[in-house]
Amino acid sequence: MAASDSPPSHHDAVQTARALLDTLLGYLGFVVHIEHSESPSGLALQVFTDEGDLLVGRDGERLEDIQYLLNRLLHHRLPSAPKVRVDIAHYRLIQEDQMLAHIQEQADRVRHTGRPVQLPPMNSYQRRLVHSAFKDDPAIKSSSPTDDARLKCITLSRK
Repeated sequence: MAASDSPPSHHDAVQTARALLDTLLGYLGFVVHIEHSESPSGLALQVFTDEGDLLVGRDGERLEDIQYLLNRLLHHRLPSAPKVRVDIAHYRLIQEDQMLAHIQEQADRVRHTGRPVQLPPMNSYQRRLVHSAFKDDPAIKSSSPTDDARLKCITLSRK
């Protein structure tokens, strides 16, 4: 393998992703501070700005768009770079904690009533969080339909 064909170093991917995100948001008129960290799913960039609500958008839609654009730009420049997860002022972390707390309440309902509960539609990342939360639970199992839909409803039931 030639030197130019070698995969980018982790440091190169982090620096390139940070620079691309900073440039993208700068063109949109935002002054930001970006930190990187490692998440269970790989590289994560945390964005801090006084205008975080504008970047997050309604229900995180703009945040999803920013993450999508960043990954497209990054993979165009470094095709073997890892996927980058973007968060604005810990918005995703807070949302995930709230979602998992609600799902634990639903699991408690299943434990008490014995009746299965169908959760609202979720993307693959959210479903992975839910399945992981109940992987070792002795009383509750989680199941998803096997179709190709992007959003799927998990069912919680007794084992």
